[in-house]
Amino acid sequence: MTTLGPSAGRHAATDPATGPTRAEALDAADPVPSHRSEFHVPPDPSGRYAEAAYFAGNSLGLQPRVIRERLHSELDDWARLGVEGHTEGTRPWVSYHELLREPAARLVGALPREVVVMNSLTVNLHLMMISFYRPTAERHAIVIEDSAFPSDSYAVRSQAAFHGYDPDEAVIRLRPRDGEAALRTEDIAEFLGTHGDRVALVLLGAVNYYSGEFLDIPAVTAAGRAAGAVVGWDLAHAAGNVPLRLHDWDVDWAAWCSYKYLNSGPGSLAGAFVHERHLADRSLPKLAGWWSTDPATRFRMDPVVTPVDSADSWQLSNPPILSMAAVLASLEMFDAVGLDALRDRSIRLTGYLETLLDQLCAGREVELLTPRDPQRRGAQLSVRIGGLRASEVSQWLRAEHGVFADARNPDVIRLAPAPMYNTFHDCWRAATALASVMDDHG
Repeated sequence: MTTLGPSAGRHAATDPATGPTRAEALDAADPVPSHRSEFHVPPDPSGRYAEAAYFAGNSLGLQPRVIRERLHSELDDWARLGVEGHTEGTRPWVSYHELLREPAARLVGALPREVVVMNSLTVNLHLMMISFYRPTAERHAIVIEDSAFPSDSYAVRSQAAFHGYDPDEAVIRLRPRDGEAALRTEDIAEFLGTHGDRVALVLLGAVNYYSGEFLDIPAVTAAGRAAGAVVGWDLAHAAGNVPLRLHDWDVDWAAWCSYKYLNSGPGSLAGAFVHERHLADRSLPKLAGWWSTDPATRFRMDPVVTPVDSADSWQLSNPPILSMAAVLASLEMFDAVGLDALRDRSIRLTGYLETLLDQLCAGREVELLTPRDPQRRGAQLSVRIGGLRASEVSQWLRAEHGVFADARNPDVIRLAPAPMYNTFHDCWRAATALASVMDDHG
């Protein structure tokens, strides 16, 4: 972690390089313009501006304006057609999930048949582990990061216990080096090279929810597979945030949610990826349901599943159309803008926010936890604050300055400049607001 720069920054608010005019100029000149006008942005509770500066998209993305129209379209079909909407709707419901296959594949760098949109993230993690966590007495360990999101920790511990192993022994939590907040790729690879013979599954967050670190997915995947382990990834904070090439990186499987950077609504549908080398493997155990079977024979109502050689075979139930409509609308937005362009804009936004925090918060008890290398982070900067409780700082930022930020108590504030809708001016507002709160309440 890095303490922000020298105390001269207390007077940086008068420096044109860190003022609002510079931010507005950057917004006007950026080669990838903000799509803020296509989203509903909450009003500014402080009354200083019409709209808030929203930096909580790593918890819940803003609502795209087009989603209301999409939902109305499906509701109209339901009202007009009833059950016949399954086959006669504007977008027939019986095959609706197929509309998401190709855009979801482009989002995560996969072949279309390797992905499926379904369920919620933790359900998909469990479905994947049913197939890919195959423990033995000699090889039953699951490797996660010590700062894994609690849901991941609960999921892997319950899987180990379900298979009859002590979770305290089976689950290995990798910690950063002393004094550091992020894992190093070489340390992960070294652990797997030394102890990999007892590891059945590696399951890491591609972008760590707490620190914002973007792990080296291809390098870690190669190290895990070389050790004989299956390698899966939680993409909750990576999907829609950073470019992914899951197929080319030889990832075994992955799962993600869609309500953070993908802006599909609270609790909206998740996704799953299974590498094509596993798709025809009939030895893999799976739970099955009506939507697991071949759609060509689904309505024969056979008592036994007819498997399909795609990620669809991990589906269970017919999809919830209203949630799926929101996901489809969001994926179309990402297709239209392009994730590579969004990543370039994200690097510029996050780098600018980092510079402002260095200068405007200098001399205050603020530490940057997120790696400074732009290639080792996504659209997030996590800062540790001294002397104040994070939840209170978050409340003051919103109420007094109109800045929405995420708090991780006791002392971490997460700021996520989402490139779809955040602006350079938002970044200026966030940095000046944090400096002001530290002065006013510290």
